[in-house]
Amino acid sequence: MSASPPQAAPTRLRRTGALTPQGLDEAMIRRVVDHFYARAREDDLIGPVFRNAVPDDRWQAHLDTIADFWSSMLLGSGRYKGRPMPKHFALTEIGDAHFKRWLALFRMTVNDICPPDIAALFIERSERVGNSFRLNIRLHRGDDLVHLEPLEREELPPRVEPGENF
Repeated sequence: MSASPPQAAPTRLRRTGALTPQGLDEAMIRRVVDHFYARAREDDLIGPVFRNAVPDDRWQAHLDTIADFWSSMLLGSGRYKGRPMPKHFALTEIGDAHFKRWLALFRMTVNDICPPDIAALFIERSERVGNSFRLNIRLHRGDDLVHLEPLEREELPPRVEPGENF
């Protein structure tokens, strides 16, 4: 009788310190998530989508899931275990204008909160995610993707903070 070979430990890619900008941590990710989704829920275009898809009593759990997603993506924490596409497939009202606005608000948020190198990392990843979601949703709907152009960036007007007069 021979002993069974040892089981290999599951492998998982982890970000190393050299790839993670100094200052990027869980607290910063959480600040970005909280600020971005507060803006998104109030936005005239994408706010109704979020408010309809995620009821108030599930909002905090949604924020926690999104923070886990970004932590896994940027820090390699591995906390996110979800499958986001099926939930997004169910959002029949979203189109290119929604993706452009999501990305514009996200860029605004990370540029407001993060140092430039960390903002650039968030922006690069968010654009990958946004374009991937867009393509997958369009494919799921049966759209012809052969001539689909990349999204153009939406530039938002400068924000006026409450109490500022111009």
